[in-house]
Amino acid sequence: MAAVKTDELNKEEIVENGEEEDDLEGTEENGTKDPAKKKKKKKKKKKTADADATIENKADVNNTSEKIQSLSVEESAGDGDDKKKKKKKNKNKSGKGPSKEQTNPPTIPIAELFPDGNFPEGQIMEHGPAEGINEQTAKDRFTSEEKRALDRMQQDIYQEIRHAAEAHRQTRDHIRKWIKPGMTMIQICEELESTARRLIGEDGLKAGLAFPTGCSRNHCAAHYTPNTGDTTVLEYDDVVKIDFGTHINGRIIDCAFTLHFNPRYDPLVKGVQEATEAGIKSSGVDVRLCDVGAAIQEVMESHEVELDGQVYQVKPIRNLNGHSIGPYRIHAGKTVPIVKGGETTRMEENEFYAIETFGSTGRGQVHDDMDCSHYMKNFDQQFVPLRLQSSKQLLNLINKNFGTLAFCKRWLERAGASRYAMALKDLCDKGVVDPYPPLCDIKGCYTAQFEHTILLRPTCKEVISRGEDY
Repeated sequence: MAAVKTDELNKEEIVENGEEEDDLEGTEENGTKDPAKKKKKKKKKKKTADADATIENKADVNNTSEKIQSLSVEESAGDGDDKKKKKKKNKNKSGKGPSKEQTNPPTIPIAELFPDGNFPEGQIMEHGPAEGINEQTAKDRFTSEEKRALDRMQQDIYQEIRHAAEAHRQTRDHIRKWIKPGMTMIQICEELESTARRLIGEDGLKAGLAFPTGCSRNHCAAHYTPNTGDTTVLEYDDVVKIDFGTHINGRIIDCAFTLHFNPRYDPLVKGVQEATEAGIKSSGVDVRLCDVGAAIQEVMESHEVELDGQVYQVKPIRNLNGHSIGPYRIHAGKTVPIVKGGETTRMEENEFYAIETFGSTGRGQVHDDMDCSHYMKNFDQQFVPLRLQSSKQLLNLINKNFGTLAFCKRWLERAGASRYAMALKDLCDKGVVDPYPPLCDIKGCYTAQFEHTILLRPTCKEVISRGEDY
């Protein structure tokens, strides 16, 4: 709302100045030239001063305008005077677009597109209504000087996570158009990962991929990526979940979407996507995690899909959930359920969350299945003595290349590891590294997933990974 009002007031000031100048021109034509010239100079000075004031006014409200742009669009949707207004596209904080155009396919690192270090802001929303919290409190956060000051103190962190988000957006924009049935899953992962590495400007543990590319198909909901030698092919009738992450200095974007080619799966995918949006909308500072889960379940179970003459209710997969995200830590301790019940713990300021929902036509519960490909060093594990030299060498390689970020067997081989099976098993047996096998519902069912990373800023909620696609 503030952005619309400000623009209208500025236009009125300029029109008034223009009318005053027309009056001056009329006076000059009536023969009183000398007084008019003096008066005209005064008017020009006044017009310049007014214009300067207008520019300053725009600068003062620019940040606030951008922060509430999504709310402005939602509220103006029912206003007849504002029907022609369109939702603003992502901009960097300075209000300027990229300094150069991205290639097709994308090859230019995001840092080169935004050399001033101001990366596009995500979608700005109010914090969701919290149990026992006055609704006006969330609205007041937008204009609170104290909250805005806290926002400014975190700008370095915000820019790092926005940098990672832009790399994710451009990578998935390319890969969504590029993927076709008939491609192997390894081919798909290698194209996605090479694109993301270029755009993020891979630099050891400072910048790169946050975890292996998930490309789980059909009844497999999560944690599948092909190992070397896997010849699996993507087929027309598959429902595939593309889940990948990027990071800058450990600030992780965790974002996923579902691809399908057969339109019969549209209701399933739509139900899960709308459930994700419900989870995002209900999230916010002081919101209880269990309330987010209840909102997700209500929306998801309102959808159904007909497959081969049988109608299935879209069920949330109750033993999968979203989670908080910390620096170099994809699961930072808090879980965001996708069904009612669960923790009454509240969300807090400056926390990052992956709002992640899974829907299924099966039982709505997953179990470990198939060959393991995902691994991650135990974040909390203390020093463990290792007897095998091969285990020590592999752990050194993991520490150097991945730290506490997740990795897969293909990535170990890319980093130079060979004949590592026994060493990797030894590290898992000792609890230094944890395996994360593929998670599957019953065979023959179909699962879908959508996910966004959100940041609970003091002033607002920012859906950092939001793009034009979803």
